[in-house]
Amino acid sequence: MNKIDVNKIEGTPDRDGFWMPGEFEPHEKCWMIWPERPDTWRLNAKPAQKCFAEVARAISLFEPVFMGVSKGQLETAKKMLSADIHIVEMASNDAWMRDVGPTFVKDAKGEIRGVDWSFNAWGGLKGGLYCPWDKDEKIARRVLCTENMYRYKAPFILEGGSIHVDGQGTVLTTEECLLNPNRNPDLSITDIEDLLKAYLGIKKVIWLSKGTYNDETDGHVDICAALSGPVWSCCCGPMTLQIPSMKFHRMPLKNFLKLLMPGAEPLKSIKFINPVPCI
Repeated sequence: MNKIDVNKIEGTPDRDGFWMPGEFEPHEKCWMIWPERPDTWRLNAKPAQKCFAEVARAISLFEPVFMGVSKGQLETAKKMLSADIHIVEMASNDAWMRDVGPTFVKDAKGEIRGVDWSFNAWGGLKGGLYCPWDKDEKIARRVLCTENMYRYKAPFILEGGSIHVDGQGTVLTTEECLLNPNRNPDLSITDIEDLLKAYLGIKKVIWLSKGTYNDETDGHVDICAALSGPVWSCCCGPMTLQIPSMKFHRMPLKNFLKLLMPGAEPLKSIKFINPVPCI
């Protein structure tokens, strides 16, 4: 059977015994997307491309890096990327693989499959960052075809940066993002929790009320907090009381430190300080 031709699989990861591992667990490779969008990246993305190339080179010292690059940028990417970076021709609307790419899930035998979420550019026509987003919608499928992996198609909108898991049955997210009416207006909080459990293989959802102040992703959790291991977390807070985000952060972080993991074990937290904005 050719998985590439029939890689979409019915059912859900949880039903099939798959779950999303923690981001801190060992993995085989890193996927990125080459930046080029001129209304996102200044100077026709040249400074961004230099930075992406440096990040890819740094990661490649530890694991293989695969870079999705549009047809029109192939020659530029080949010149700027180090020789050990794997270039895959791939059209996209922007360069955020974490949000548009697949979520990989595994089972007890070590098989890996992927979840293909729906995507609407962080809000669609009600606050989204660009239109159209049709190329981004195809990224997850393209990655999973390249990897020759089975693909679960999730029936709701979600970006990878809006969730963080501990690999032990818990997901961390924000109400500001997942309950935003510009994502899945017809789904209740119970509906979303059930879908997270089905497609991430988790048992418990920890809800923070908000993410980072004035964040254009509508409060992605990966900007303000992360689960860095069983019962361990990292969270970000402002450096000073004299910036607007202080009041915004105070209550979510206060509640965050009181959260209990499954089994009523207190969540241990390490706080990092956000610098004062430059502008």
